[in-house]
Amino acid sequence: MTKSVEKTKQASEIKASVLEVVDYQYCGQRDVEINIEQPEFTSLCPMTGLPDFAKIQIHYTPDQKIVELKSLKYYLLQYRNIGVFYEHLVNIILDHLVEMVRPKTMTINGVFTPRGGIQTSVMASYNQTIH
Repeated sequence: MTKSVEKTKQASEIKASVLEVVDYQYCGQRDVEINIEQPEFTSLCPMTGLPDFAKIQIHYTPDQKIVELKSLKYYLLQYRNIGVFYEHLVNIILDHLVEMVRPKTMTINGVFTPRGGIQTSVMASYNQTIH
C-alpha cells in the first residue's frame, strides 16, 4: 500500500452528532420537499488514497425536524480525509441524516466526477412508511 492509503481515515470516524436539527414549523399542516446540493464534496478513494469529487444531492420531506444547514456543511466536511467507496458513502450519509432528522422520505444522490472515463452516480432512499 502507498503512504496516502495508510493515512486515510475510516468511515466509522464520521460523527453524526455534528448534525443539528430544528423544528419544522409547518409539521402537520403541509408537506414540503427540501432539496439541498453540495457541489464541492470530496472524499478519498479507499484503494489509492486519491481524492474523489462529487455533487451530493439531498432531497427530503420533513416530518417534525429539518437539518440545520451550517451543521450539514461541517458534517459533510468530515469526509475529506475518509477513504470510502461511493456506494458506502451515500448509504452512510442517508443513515446519519435519517437518524437525526427522522424525515418522512429522503433520497441521497452522489454524482461523482468521471475517473478513467467512467461516470458514476449512486442513489439511496428512505421511506418512513416502509421502515
